[in-house]
Amino acid sequence: MNRLFLRSTGTYLAMAGANLKPTYIYKLISFSSPIPEPVPKTLPLSELDAASGFMHFSTAAQVPRTLKRFFAEDPRVTIVRIDYAKVEEEIRWEDSKGTAPGEIGGEGIFPHIYNRSLGSGDIESKMDLSNEGGWDQALKQAESWLVY
Repeated sequence: MNRLFLRSTGTYLAMAGANLKPTYIYKLISFSSPIPEPVPKTLPLSELDAASGFMHFSTAAQVPRTLKRFFAEDPRVTIVRIDYAKVEEEIRWEDSKGTAPGEIGGEGIFPHIYNRSLGSGDIESKMDLSNEGGWDQALKQAESWLVY
């Protein structure tokens, strides 16, 4: 397995081969909208997703920047991991606003899913991260779980 170095955190991520298609995509969920246990068949859209008209996701390489930019003040975040192969046909690779298409894994290009919500059948696994020691420390603990 190859490894991808993240300059933003000084950590490495495991990568499955040299394929540009990710193994997983990730959805970051604020502490203010916790996922109930057990995970329901359908989760409500976040305010941002509802306003945008699509669900925002990140690749493993994009998680650190997304976390620090949009969740900087959150004390904790839940990250759900989605098997890319299961949703690949639904993914549109676009800029963060969904206004310009781009290449898989391109700079500033994110995976989006339109016209549906996430649910228990989509989630491969999830991880709770705490901002107590800073997001860089939390990301180091999640390093082996964040797989491109």
